[in-house]
Amino acid sequence: MKTVDLSSRLLQLGITQEHCISCRLPRQSEAVDLVESEDDIFERKQRMTSRTLDCWHEMKKAAAGDDIKLLLVSAYRSVDYQCSLIETKLKAGQQIGQILKVNAIPGYSEHHTGRALDLTTLECKPLDEAFENTTAFSWLRVNASRFDFSLSYPKDNAAGINYEPWHWVCGASPCV
Repeated sequence: MKTVDLSSRLLQLGITQEHCISCRLPRQSEAVDLVESEDDIFERKQRMTSRTLDCWHEMKKAAAGDDIKLLLVSAYRSVDYQCSLIETKLKAGQQIGQILKVNAIPGYSEHHTGRALDLTTLECKPLDEAFENTTAFSWLRVNASRFDFSLSYPKDNAAGINYEPWHWVCGASPCV
């Protein structure tokens, strides 16, 4: 999506220049070289960078060796898809300020890079803070860095994004 198009799309969503200026997340470029991964828990084909896929497969295999089942909720998201997520929430009556505590402004999401994965396990619902109480989360806290994954949005993170124990990124520093 071109910058000019994105600016007008953001305004249509009620995301102002002030929102962008006060955003504490870095701008993210959309990945161009993505590979297909397995289907997510919703049976949607997912894509990510090839390096992320390799790291994900190694991490998932290691977790399985410890009787931990990691499941993929989502991976790459285009800027356009991020816009549609916000649009859906607005239509459902949510306010833009609340939405932006949970969803990054389009153009600022780590999912655009093809390196961010949302994960879950059979022990809880996907995208639920209860994930932090699972054996899968405990395993990730100890082992994810061995596979170049880090938790992006810990409690009280500097970006001001709500705590997301399910959101892990490959090859980048966490937002602490």
